[in-house]
Amino acid sequence: MRVLLIEDDRMIGESLEESLRHEGYALDWVADGEAALLALRGEMYDAILLDLGLPRRHGLEVLAQYRDRGGSAPVLIITARDGVADRVRGLDAGADDYLIKPFELEELFARLRAMIRRRSGRGRPQLSHRGLTLDPATHEATFNGQPVALSAREFQLLLALMDPPGVVVSRTALQDKLYGWNHEVESNTVEVYVHSLRRKLGRGFVKNVRGVGYKLANDP
Repeated sequence: MRVLLIEDDRMIGESLEESLRHEGYALDWVADGEAALLALRGEMYDAILLDLGLPRRHGLEVLAQYRDRGGSAPVLIITARDGVADRVRGLDAGADDYLIKPFELEELFARLRAMIRRRSGRGRPQLSHRGLTLDPATHEATFNGQPVALSAREFQLLLALMDPPGVVVSRTALQDKLYGWNHEVESNTVEVYVHSLRRKLGRGFVKNVRGVGYKLANDP
């Protein structure tokens, strides 16, 4: 999953960058409102973490412009402004949730997962397909009832292919969900992870649609 962090506090930004990447998210981080609008024009994100007191453009202005252009990614406002009026303005401007600083990372991760789940129309937190079950909260996976050891990026690749399963996802789109701006990515990175997943789940579990991308097999 690819997340845009919009936060001008360097200490908070560095901490969240490290923590979110450790959770397996591909993260891009910008520190002012103008850079945020530029990033939102050029990239597709699964979720956005938005501070309000930003240089150059206020966070609510960034949010309003993003929604006016049709941007639909879920937005979690993270701010020290804890007044009811502030929360109401943020939610009315198009935010999906609101978290007051300081906060526990576990709560941030849970709210982020819940936003992404709601936006994709899923009621249950776990995803299941052909004997494979993924739990985004614990990063645990089982296949036909047995635990499967997956790396963070293998887990994220499967999440991208399972939401929903059977839909073809291009190699570029998968790569974007695995890596942020600051990572150098080899041209065969996705193929390497697909090969590893086939060894663990069976050769036919992840199918290659030639010239298009990858999908999970629908047949039993």
